[in-house]
Amino acid sequence: MTTAQPHEKMTITKACPNPGACAMMLVGLSPAMKHLPPGGFHALENLGLRETRKSSIMDQSPTVKIVVHPSIAEISPDDWDACANPIADRFNPFVSHAFLHILEEAGCVGRAAGWIPQHLVLTGSEGTVDGVMPCYVKTNSRGEYVFDYAFADAYQRAGGAYYPKLQCAVPFTPVPGPRVMARPGPDAEDNERILTRAAMQLAQRLELSSLHITFLEADAWKRLGDAGLLQRTDQQFHFANDGYETFDDFLACLASRKRKAIRKERATALESGITIEHLSGGDISEAHWDAFYAFYTDTGDRKWGNPYLNRRFFSLLGERLGDHCLLVMAKRNDRYIAGALNLIGGDCLYGRYWGTIEHHPFLHFEVCYYQAIEYAITHSLKRVEAGAQGDHKLARGYLPTTTYSLHWFADPGLSAAVERYLISERREVAKIGTALSKYAPFKKTACEDEPH
Repeated sequence: MTTAQPHEKMTITKACPNPGACAMMLVGLSPAMKHLPPGGFHALENLGLRETRKSSIMDQSPTVKIVVHPSIAEISPDDWDACANPIADRFNPFVSHAFLHILEEAGCVGRAAGWIPQHLVLTGSEGTVDGVMPCYVKTNSRGEYVFDYAFADAYQRAGGAYYPKLQCAVPFTPVPGPRVMARPGPDAEDNERILTRAAMQLAQRLELSSLHITFLEADAWKRLGDAGLLQRTDQQFHFANDGYETFDDFLACLASRKRKAIRKERATALESGITIEHLSGGDISEAHWDAFYAFYTDTGDRKWGNPYLNRRFFSLLGERLGDHCLLVMAKRNDRYIAGALNLIGGDCLYGRYWGTIEHHPFLHFEVCYYQAIEYAITHSLKRVEAGAQGDHKLARGYLPTTTYSLHWFADPGLSAAVERYLISERREVAKIGTALSKYAPFKKTACEDEPH
């Protein structure tokens, strides 16, 4: 099966002769795509788009164009970020041009990794970039954290080819955020739908099995689900900062037994003379990255067999997004022994990677969870997102939170089977979330701490 080549570019143009008519056209710019005639305009089937733009705008600007880029380096950072992070107070570092470019430049994504960039850019009626979508042709399911191995196995046993597929995601990053990213304005939701339909069309034209949009925000999940994509849910554990001024304020809201357990864990973690450092921006040196990378690769080797990120990634991250990095490093006898990397957003602290070269009881919880909560409280961040999985986070103040993904399959039979499965899975995810919430460490009643 043919997949997109890294150097290829294609243009999808939505030509609107008048407000009531909408056709999709595609310009094939590379003869290497054997399933498309080289060059020229090729009519595509109707995408089901309904034109809802104002007539005055349509009269002035009759064309909306979507270009598929094989590298984010081809796209203006200002244009990308105006769509991905238009509100500074809600800045999400993972969808920023800088972060996605670092992944490409460091070689963490590409053909060898099975993540081939095919980013969509929508140019609006006035020639401005009005929407972007980080997409990758995937030849495996590694580094996604929305697990579809069962779908792939069933489809391939039935004689289908599940790979390659199209993934709209931030590689190796199970962090909720915008995915189909439209510049704010009256046409934003229209552009969101146009981009999504264009991604489906791209998957069809590249003869891919499916499109997957993972870890998108709840509102977009509902809108695009209503438009026909299959909806999937899962859960993570997030800490919500309920206006606490200190870590002790947070502890005061917990049941007595839970409060005592956390205090004991924090004390035990530091019993061996361990000290904790917070490093950010220019305070992070290459020596710090060397130490942290040793922790990261040790954990990665044990958990995945092959860590997704290389050493160059961390140097570039510190160079270009250093002010958004928080390294929490544990030191014993003047030697770093463990660390956690967090990224700082506009209103959130995102816990990403952890590792250690020495075992100390509860040090993981201290470095990853309690230090993150304390930092978020001190810096008035609304929440801490501590990554995928981990029921152990619940007892430490991180509550079940639903995550969302959308899926489209070219094969109607596979689509119908997955849809039936997802209906059942959504019910189960909701049931588990409700059950887990009952075990939250927070006080249930005002008198819960009274002695018995």
